[in-house]
Amino acid sequence: MEPVRIQKFIADSGLCSRRAAEMLIAGGEVYVNGQPATVGQKVEPGIDKVTVRGKPVRTTAQPRITLVMHKPRGVVCSNSDPHADQTVFDLLPREWAKLRLFCAGRLDKDSEGLVILTSDGDLANRLMHPSNVVVKRYYVSLEEPFPVKRIRSLLHGILHEGERHKVERAFLVNPSRDQTSTELDVHMHHGKKREIRLLFTALGFEVRRLRRYQIGALRLKGIPLRGVKQLSTKEIESLFAVPPSPRRDGPAADSDEN
Repeated sequence: MEPVRIQKFIADSGLCSRRAAEMLIAGGEVYVNGQPATVGQKVEPGIDKVTVRGKPVRTTAQPRITLVMHKPRGVVCSNSDPHADQTVFDLLPREWAKLRLFCAGRLDKDSEGLVILTSDGDLANRLMHPSNVVVKRYYVSLEEPFPVKRIRSLLHGILHEGERHKVERAFLVNPSRDQTSTELDVHMHHGKKREIRLLFTALGFEVRRLRRYQIGALRLKGIPLRGVKQLSTKEIESLFAVPPSPRRDGPAADSDEN
């Protein structure tokens, strides 16, 4: 086999995504033939011995498989979390549970909705790389009504620990006569950790429910809670498709059907 970059080699093994592999390498946790690895270094599968945190990386290629899950609240998007009662991988049917999959874009424990699980490192890199604009849509339910005039604040964003948190688009769902609503349809393509929750909290609004209902052109509709579905090639490509213009009542239409 031809030499490949070490971060791709690790991602193709199903251990983690390519970006996560780069972080492991930079952190000194990856070795090649007993020597510390460097990002971009090439290895020969089947010849070079690669270890991550002291454990050898399996060189046998896994089948490339991509799944979508309707994640419930209370479940963690992690391969291993000693503090978690349950992870998304615990919900996988037996035929997929034996594969080494990882999340290509996570949701926090308190959120629900679409999560992509894959053994395809190249696909995960495409989904998570900042240069690829993959639009994600969220249904946000708040404890207090949100006025339409504050939407501008969502678009402008806030600074938190040196990073700007904002959304690309936001609409009120089923607004009242005074142009307020406790429900919003929010779109973003970057998605930092707990970004939407941080943003609304900073603006003085507590999030009651957060559900990711669409990635690209792929919608949550038809996938039951805790349900898992294998994606076809066409459905995988739909993750990168530019979705049509939203309806103002879009997420509400899906909220109770799954």
